[in-house]
Amino acid sequence: ITDSNHHRILIARPEGAIEGVIGSGAAGFADGPFENATFNHPQGTALDGEILYIADTENHAIRAANLRTRQVTTVLGTGRQARQSNEAGRGKSVDLNSPWDLLVHAGKLYIAMAGAHQLWVADLVTWEARPYAGSGREARIDGPLASAALAQPSGLTTDGKKIYFADSETSSVRWADLGNPGQVGTLIGEDLFEFGDRDGTRPHARLQHPLGVTFEGGLLYVADTYNSKIKIIDPARGASVTFAGTGKHGARDGKLAEATFNEPGGLAFLNGQLYIADTNNHLIRVIDLASKQVRTLPVR
Repeated sequence: ITDSNHHRILIARPEGAIEGVIGSGAAGFADGPFENATFNHPQGTALDGEILYIADTENHAIRAANLRTRQVTTVLGTGRQARQSNEAGRGKSVDLNSPWDLLVHAGKLYIAMAGAHQLWVADLVTWEARPYAGSGREARIDGPLASAALAQPSGLTTDGKKIYFADSETSSVRWADLGNPGQVGTLIGEDLFEFGDRDGTRPHARLQHPLGVTFEGGLLYVADTYNSKIKIIDPARGASVTFAGTGKHGARDGKLAEATFNEPGGLAFLNGQLYIADTNNHLIRVIDLASKQVRTLPVR
């Protein structure tokens, strides 16, 4: 669990018992043992074996937490925000720009580089890093990977063929092909300042500043953040439907249609349960897909 404003990561059992903490809780940019390492408003993570990669957003860096040795190291980023676009680099010598979420696939680390309006990719062995999709222009323009335009990409997920991402500033959910040459396309969403709360297909459907996406059972689950809802998008049909939440701010558990959230951000599946970072409620909420009930995780 990324406890962003406490500058740390919590390691918890599925029922909520905390087993460990990564980070001292102070804002900073220090490597070292879990209890001494520091972060600055970290966001998304990606687990690869015993290594948890962390998007250390306001340090403009990617950190690696070794769950066996309990050590944190910096693998990408100088700690400085990149001022030039499209400048590739390696390891701790490359400047990044507000990395928000991470995805590990086939020996590569894909990065939602929100500040640069791009997706980046890094080799997990050499740590060579470069832009993967997006020209750096802020817009919703589909097309070839390098010339497409994105707008503050945030959450990442994959079905093994495409990367799906929440393109927050265009209130869109979009995709980028895995592998070159490739394309960027849009499932739901229109452009900057085109937002709302409508189910359906393009161009009728609307989201509002989605931040989190995850792929499960052939469907995309979306944290429709500013609508305070969880939605489902069927990639095959390009259709969006409300899954949970009334749209009103609150923290009510219970039936999907009656539950309330407050600007949910991240999503993750575990053992048939959808875990939700209910950001402005400072809670972790859980949806059981079998019972179709929402509950609050008792973090302790």
